[in-house]
Amino acid sequence: MPTIAYMEGTDALTLTRLSADGIGTMPVGNGFDNHGKFISNLSERDEVDLLVGYLHKFLATQRQGFFVEDLLQSCRECHVPVLVLVPEPSQPSARRALAKVADIVTLVAPEFLYDEAAKRLGLSSHP
Repeated sequence: MPTIAYMEGTDALTLTRLSADGIGTMPVGNGFDNHGKFISNLSERDEVDLLVGYLHKFLATQRQGFFVEDLLQSCRECHVPVLVLVPEPSQPSARRALAKVADIVTLVAPEFLYDEAAKRLGLSSHP
């Protein structure tokens, strides 16, 4: 079963729709929000196929000297793509902020999360 790891604040109805479609869910956190498994500790054993969260969750650690490229290193090593939720008008500045992880990050407007996740997780048909 494909699994989506999600940061706190990810739309519960979208996660519910994905669950109903047979997708597993796993809560993850940035190390400061106490939500699920720390992203940096993800491994192949977790069998995560996709990670999703809002931009501020990935950037929150930078003030403490823990940069987004450090936070997402395990995703890079495990080949886990990351969907970062950002409203379209803010995507140019978000793209600049995430430049060092551009190889694994895709910016998605929140209203398109289900469609993008379904496509990435191989759901053959989704309403």
